[in-house]
Amino acid sequence: MKIFLTFLAGVLVGIAGHWYFTQPRGQANLADAESRMREGASHVGRSLSDTFSSENLKDEMARTGKVIREKSQQAGAAIADATANARTTAAVKSKLVQDSGLAAFKIDVDTTEGVVTLSGTVATHEEIARAMKIAWDTEGVHKVVSTLQVKPK
Repeated sequence: MKIFLTFLAGVLVGIAGHWYFTQPRGQANLADAESRMREGASHVGRSLSDTFSSENLKDEMARTGKVIREKSQQAGAAIADATANARTTAAVKSKLVQDSGLAAFKIDVDTTEGVVTLSGTVATHEEIARAMKIAWDTEGVHKVVSTLQVKPK
């Protein structure tokens, strides 16, 4: 019986999806999305062709000899920094949530180049100390800044 009901629900969802996408409104939405995607891709293509024209590259390479290499290294470093910051923020927030004595959802965590900033409110000064210790004990953290405010319950 469960299998039959599941099959029936799947058929109904399939019919509803087919109906939605065959309606003029659904087709118009798809066509609109397709045209916006094509315009965006075209814009990116034009921008890249302007930026990476062979004449511009030849001139730039003749002047400096390593501009392209430096730009890609800077982009790679920026991406690596952003992912490291996000990973550190997630790790600290996860540890705060695991500590049942902290109201972790009232504590905001922000990371920039290994500097973790804690903001929000807690009930006691001990909670500030505990939150700072948790952040400090997280890999990738070089400094912890707390702007946490004590607001008793």
